Amino acid sequence: MTGRHAAPMPDSIRRFMGTTAAHPARGVVCPWCRASVQQPCVIPSSGKQPGRVHQQRMDAWAQLTACCTTCQVTPGVPCHTDGRALDNGRVHAARHAEAEVTAA
Repeated sequence: MTGRHAAPMPDSIRRFMGTTAAHPARGVVCPWCRASVQQPCVIPSSGKQPGRVHQQRMDAWAQLTACCTTCQVTPGVPCHTDGRALDNGRVHAARHAEAEVTAA
């Protein structure tokens, strides 16, 4: 055999196969730029893609998928400090860590 040839791949599968894995937070709508599920985040003023997921989208994903070990809330419940929800939908760092473990 003198060379390797790639097997043909249907376009319906090829679009899901990228060179890099998408962040699991792309499974939710971005609250900042309103990017749809599985679509990359964009900078609203310019329409350019920043190359990473917005922090607000990562917070929304963590809140939806993981328990918070800091404030002891279940998935879907906002994080809180002293009974008050964190500003702008933010979550504790421990919840991000838990979401990453859950996604792996």
